[in-house]
Amino acid sequence: MSANQATVPTVKTDRFGNPIDPMVGYARGTIIDSSIAEGRRLRHGQAIAAQRVRASGADAVAVYTGNQRDLPLQVEDLATYAEEWVGPGLFADELKEAAIRHLGGGPDDAVAAFNRTTAGIIAAICALAADMPVVSVVPAGARSHASLPRGAKLAGVSCLEVGIDQDWREVIRANRPALVIVTTVTSSLERLEDNESISAVAFAQAEGSVVLLDEAYGARLRTVLHGGMPSLHLGADISITNCDKAGLAGPRAGIMVGRPHLVAAASAKASEVGAEARAPIAAGALRSLQSFNPQDLLTESVSGQEISDALEARLGAVVERSDLGPMIHEDDVHAIVLQRAGNASSTLVPAETTSALGALLLRDYGILTVNTHGQPGARVSLRLKPTLDALRRTGGPLKVAEAVDAALDTLAAQFEDTDAISTLILGSSR
Repeated sequence: MSANQATVPTVKTDRFGNPIDPMVGYARGTIIDSSIAEGRRLRHGQAIAAQRVRASGADAVAVYTGNQRDLPLQVEDLATYAEEWVGPGLFADELKEAAIRHLGGGPDDAVAAFNRTTAGIIAAICALAADMPVVSVVPAGARSHASLPRGAKLAGVSCLEVGIDQDWREVIRANRPALVIVTTVTSSLERLEDNESISAVAFAQAEGSVVLLDEAYGARLRTVLHGGMPSLHLGADISITNCDKAGLAGPRAGIMVGRPHLVAAASAKASEVGAEARAPIAAGALRSLQSFNPQDLLTESVSGQEISDALEARLGAVVERSDLGPMIHEDDVHAIVLQRAGNASSTLVPAETTSALGALLLRDYGILTVNTHGQPGARVSLRLKPTLDALRRTGGPLKVAEAVDAALDTLAAQFEDTDAISTLILGSSR
């Protein structure tokens, strides 16, 4: 693949001929037609979850997004570390120590906390792109998180995505980016081998680029499940990870570690636009890092494989396996529902089909997925990544597989009723 090929946009379609929105990587339809609609879907999903909890208690909802999202503050933290004016100064040294240890940094590295990993990535792009294209290196067959092209758009630059199996060296050499972002593990859990990450980092730096590692999942998934190197041992200038996934308990926050002037630039940009983590969130992130137990991630992985076994037994080869649980591509979900509906006529696109399936799983079985609770731009495949208590709450892997199978049937029975599907996804009004 040449540098020119990497920069020329092409119109891609899904299996059903729907044009894919390059910003998010899936086709939009008449129901899920924008980020605004995705926001409405999220709010409706929250309402469904709240209704179940009000009726039957907290155990009526089990989280299968892979994000624990607790707030592990201690009682004594509330009047000290979580206090906005003095708290950050009180815990700054502890946070630096915990974050550097977690990401494999050194004593001269700096640390910053953001309200989301997305916020940290966008802030880094806006601060460090220097009016040059950003190059994103991803695992083979994968794509960047939506925060990369969105951050590039905000910075007024292009984002050139290239797979590790393509001619990424030529893309970097030809475009001379000030910033290269290497995604070690994607949200769909495609993964770079450590030697691939090291090669990409070293080449980009030799060409004069700053390198940021997107280690939202990778900082723990690579190291705990695959024996990989600590994040900054891969050689990058800065690295960022997420505090509520892959074995960390939450809260939702991004922690960046690396060369002080680069971290300071990203942190300052985040503060300009209100994307920094305020004291309670940063303090919660500290407690999450301090309490990290690799066994939690190993337990989540085992639970995910048990669900994969059960779902594969029911649905067959469409079930893909990841380190944390099964995944069914949105096109495959759409094809299954069409077949069960007798190849009914439908105007839905696959993202709407999986959104509707997610609403049924949550409403009828308490299975909470990114298909109802993902932020705008989140992947729309069906992914079941159980958090620590999820299997207990839903009765085990066989019950989860039964629920998916039954929800597919329920969806197929109303697949031609677009208004009913819209209500299922967005609530009572369009």
